[in-house]
Amino acid sequence: MNTLMQNSLFFGGLLTLVAYEIGLMIRKKWNRAILNPLLIAIVLIIVLLKVCRIEYRNYQAGANYINYLLTPATVSLAIPLYQQIHILRENFLAILAGILAGAVSGMISVLGLSMLFGLTHQEYVTLLPKSITTAIGMGVSEELGGLVTITVAVIVLTGVFGNIVAEPVLKLFRIGHPVAKGIGIGTSAHALGTAKAIEMGEIEGAMSGLSIVVSGVITVIAASFFALLY
Repeated sequence: MNTLMQNSLFFGGLLTLVAYEIGLMIRKKWNRAILNPLLIAIVLIIVLLKVCRIEYRNYQAGANYINYLLTPATVSLAIPLYQQIHILRENFLAILAGILAGAVSGMISVLGLSMLFGLTHQEYVTLLPKSITTAIGMGVSEELGGLVTITVAVIVLTGVFGNIVAEPVLKLFRIGHPVAKGIGIGTSAHALGTAKAIEMGEIEGAMSGLSIVVSGVITVIAASFFALLY
């Protein structure tokens, strides 16, 4: 059975989908922010691979098919933005300034923490693209000489954490404007945060989707400069 699972071409992809569906069922049953479906899926997959002694490369061979959907999934976020295009036109400068501030502050925080904890240059550039979508972050990390696999893990953890704490943080700082909420979530927690923004409302989801793309472009441009600072 174990050998069959490891040699199955689609084992990794099937396991990922089943684990995520289990996460969704758990989330619907108890409806707690900490019960994030992706977080649950990650834990379930790690436990199964360890218990069944399945090598990660065998799992990844099948899971790679899901990775191919990252780019079209990100592009599809343009649909809710198109439906709210009038809001973008009315608040263009404020939206652009908010996304720019979010993207730059994210990289500044990585710089400050890297100095504080004495990280190496390679570790520093590995963390720089933590707040942008995986499809873009992997390229940035590779270009700067970072550890791509760790970058992917950090991006996922950032998104999961943002998805969990988004609503409490917005309430804590009394941020109620839908545009501001969407920009804040999108620039800090990319696609996983956008999933939470879409739950909040159409405007929040549209602005968060826009933030993913724009903050990704800003990070691609600015990361090379920030890489020289440490």
